[in-house]
Amino acid sequence: MRYSPDELARLPDETDWAGIEAMSEAEIETAAHADPAWEGLLDLDWSQAEVVVPPKKIPISIRIDEDVLAFFKAGGEGYQKRINAVLRSFVQQSDRAPRMAASRGKRAAKT
Repeated sequence: MRYSPDELARLPDETDWAGIEAMSEAEIETAAHADPAWEGLLDLDWSQAEVVVPPKKIPISIRIDEDVLAFFKAGGEGYQKRINAVLRSFVQQSDRAPRMAASRGKRAAKT
């Protein structure tokens, strides 16, 4: 299931914080190792992790060559995200990218 940041903020918190606060670090570590959802993730260094909220998407109508669209759709679900990723990569590789980022920052400051 996917949620927007606003939807996540409205979800009820079902975490047993009192239970967690009552656990020792060793108990938390043991519980994590026993949870199959954490398999392969416990040895990762999470100290530098950051929450990244993707930029807002704007629905548009665009005309794309039939074969180009077929190529992206052949990859299955998420083809629009893949098209966006290709476009973002192009923008980032473009010499205009720094100017676009600067103008985007100015627009954000006005709102």
